[in-house]
Amino acid sequence: MALVGCLLLVWYLGLAVVCYWALSVLRASAPDPATAVLLIVAVGLLGGYLSYRLGTKQLLSSLEAVELPRSHAPGFYRRIDALESRMAVDSPTILIARLPMPNAFALGSKRNGVVVLDRSLLRVLSLDELEALAAHELAHLERYDAFIQTLAYGVFRTVAGLVVLVLAPFLLPLAGIARAVAWTRGDPASWSRTAFGRLLQVVEGGVVACFLLVTLAVRAHSRRREYAADDRAAAVTGKPVALARALRTIQRTAESAQGLLSTLYVHTEEDEDELTRLLSTHPSTDDRIERLLERTRTAARDSSRESIR
Repeated sequence: MALVGCLLLVWYLGLAVVCYWALSVLRASAPDPATAVLLIVAVGLLGGYLSYRLGTKQLLSSLEAVELPRSHAPGFYRRIDALESRMAVDSPTILIARLPMPNAFALGSKRNGVVVLDRSLLRVLSLDELEALAAHELAHLERYDAFIQTLAYGVFRTVAGLVVLVLAPFLLPLAGIARAVAWTRGDPASWSRTAFGRLLQVVEGGVVACFLLVTLAVRAHSRRREYAADDRAAAVTGKPVALARALRTIQRTAESAQGLLSTLYVHTEEDEDELTRLLSTHPSTDDRIERLLERTRTAARDSSRESIR
């Protein structure tokens, strides 16, 4: 066991040396700080753009979605055309698919956007509700919300990778010593209880905390964009109650969804703790509905005051 501990130590030290050599090469060829920052951001943005483009194509291919013919929903398409004239978007491609639960989401940009609808929405929602829901998705396309989110994650992943690379020459020896000591003692599982293991956990905890803060900030921005899309849809259609009804219908018919599309869905908030809500990309559906109804009540009060005057 002592021999295994020594081999582990050599292995981790070797990895640390390789990481240190890689950092030395980068440092020797690194430009001035301002150029380096621009280069990191550019690499992150490029990675985010490629991820978005390839991910969008892969997602649409996996859904086996088909385009909704105009002849099958002429009234709905007339509403879409009217929304296009009032919003800074080109006419989107409307696809229908069998999603794990009734929902809708938008992909692409305002010039070549795609709105995906679950087939059941055409049955359970009225024409006004479908129009309001489509306006919400077009608002996302109008502001490039999905695209910006992906670019932000691309930059975040690039920075996170560099941070891990910078810390690796320090963290790998700590991990190697902790595991070597644990194996030498005859208790490999106790490596986290050694002094080196505890120090490693403290450093890793700090790094994870920093990443979590960034994630919380990005998710908070995503929730704000959902509110903004609701407001935009209510303003364009003049039917906030229709959007509220659409959200309520989706909430009542939705089941818990996991997997590739889960971050795009309207989620119910039952049994969610505070951390789950903070990490969610969508705000509470009840909060969204209440904001839309409050918008209607405020408009009614303003209208009453104008009538009295």
